[in-house]
Amino acid sequence: MLRIGIDLGGTKIEVVALDGEGKELYRKRIPTPREYLATLDAIESLVNEAESILAQTGSVGVGIPGVISPFSGLVKNANSTWLNGHPLDIDLAERLGREVRVANDANCFAISEAIDGAAAGKGVVFGVILGTGCGAGVAINGKVHGGGNGIGGEWGHNPLPWMTKDEFNTTSCFCGNQDCIETFISGTGFVRDYRAAGGDAGSGVEIVALMERGDPQAKAAFGRYMDRLARSLAHVINILDPDVIVLGGGVSNIEAIYPGLPGLLPEYVLGRECRTPVVQNMYGASSGVRGAAWLW
Repeated sequence: MLRIGIDLGGTKIEVVALDGEGKELYRKRIPTPREYLATLDAIESLVNEAESILAQTGSVGVGIPGVISPFSGLVKNANSTWLNGHPLDIDLAERLGREVRVANDANCFAISEAIDGAAAGKGVVFGVILGTGCGAGVAINGKVHGGGNGIGGEWGHNPLPWMTKDEFNTTSCFCGNQDCIETFISGTGFVRDYRAAGGDAGSGVEIVALMERGDPQAKAAFGRYMDRLARSLAHVINILDPDVIVLGGGVSNIEAIYPGLPGLLPEYVLGRECRTPVVQNMYGASSGVRGAAWLW
């Protein structure tokens, strides 16, 4: 069975075609048109091209930076704002002549890693994306858990757990609330905190490089980051108790995270014991598009 996945991002649209075993048969990436009808045209063209080259017809899944509302049937919460308010799955189905499944890109990441990635074989997977923002998806037995409101996994817009006095009312989030987890543990939040403490670096990579050279400000910033990440993940473990947590996004490439977290999580998890594995993703930036294909 041919499975076609589309990763519909703000700057690029990527297509991948997988065979029944998950082997990649075709891949292509193009710039994203920042207009709705042109986006439909681009996806239709990519699918048709893939099927023409492979001489097969496949199922189609699409990952988006938002969700289809289960109530209105329209895209909501997408930072690619030209998608909002449109029935993307229905419009693509009409173009392609078949049902098209659409899911949040973080859920696609989670299902990709759950099926044949770093969390293969695990029942409940919490897939975290730590990049410019902070998102997450939930996969249960290899299936996306979107939730009744379509927002399953949106932990980044809960308040940072167990805030200290100097953390209250210190950040504002694009969602309209203050002190969201995203504003502290995204890559953007990591840099903001370092610079607020007097540091001078433009990226998390620079901060980590400084830390490895013994810079005290960078070491302190990373310590704060790790404590906040542990608190945020402990909150998830207390609610969902997943079999494994998989980290993705640019921040997931910081190797020092993985040996450090096991000692911090029990400080916050109920019962003061925790052996939940926290692992780096297997497929990196390809996880989202592979997960879209695995929606079928």
